[in-house]
Amino acid sequence: MGYCPSLKVALHIVSDRRDKLATWLQQRSYVPLHEVCSRFQISEATARRDLTALADKKRIRRTHGGALGEEYHRFPTFLERQRFAASGKQNIASRAKKLIEPGMACFFDGGTTIFAIAEELQRSPVVPMTAITNSIPVAELLAPVNGIHAHLLGGELVPRQSVLVGNVSRKVLDSYHIDLAFLGAEGLDAKGAWNSQADVVELQKGLVKNAGQVVLCADKTKLGRNAPVFLARWKDIDQLVTDATPQEAAAAGLPDTFFAKN
Repeated sequence: MGYCPSLKVALHIVSDRRDKLATWLQQRSYVPLHEVCSRFQISEATARRDLTALADKKRIRRTHGGALGEEYHRFPTFLERQRFAASGKQNIASRAKKLIEPGMACFFDGGTTIFAIAEELQRSPVVPMTAITNSIPVAELLAPVNGIHAHLLGGELVPRQSVLVGNVSRKVLDSYHIDLAFLGAEGLDAKGAWNSQADVVELQKGLVKNAGQVVLCADKTKLGRNAPVFLARWKDIDQLVTDATPQEAAAAGLPDTFFAKN
């Protein structure tokens, strides 16, 4: 039987742990080192060795203080996603903007549909307003607008998505009162809303729990689809803004109560 020379641990145990770590990372973008330690009950030194070994095999990408999983490489960049369903996103953005009233504090998610709402606000601001976001493009767009006070959450940067994630983002978010939270999703089905990455969903779930109102914004290409991580059941979503017709939504199993509101 082979052993890992530094710790005298059987090689098959080390290999099995690293395989499980790689699988876990497949559904996540960024994972900080302390989460690896907690998840697998290992020391930081062992976690660093495991991540380095996986990076050498090109199964993950190492970063300062953590790692990026395979999902990071598969996921389209922010600019690439902006081209998808552009007309539907514009339709959604113009309708979603009407929900904002002067004096509100609104959270803007990191998706391109939500970015389209920020573009609407830049063209025709609703002021005064506080805009809280983990999206660098949203913050850059809204910060120069007179009457909009833009707040960017801290955290670890995920470059392809241009968002900040992790424990810092979640802790900072807890310090805000949010009137409206505009969230995106990668899939909508009869069960509810789904998204692609666990670290993004963790932040979104905090908003679903604590925001005054949760507004889900998704174009009709997301209908009848799910994604790796479940976000929320329909009973936890206050409003759905989509370019889908009631018939298209019903065929995908979505509740018709949302369309009575729209």
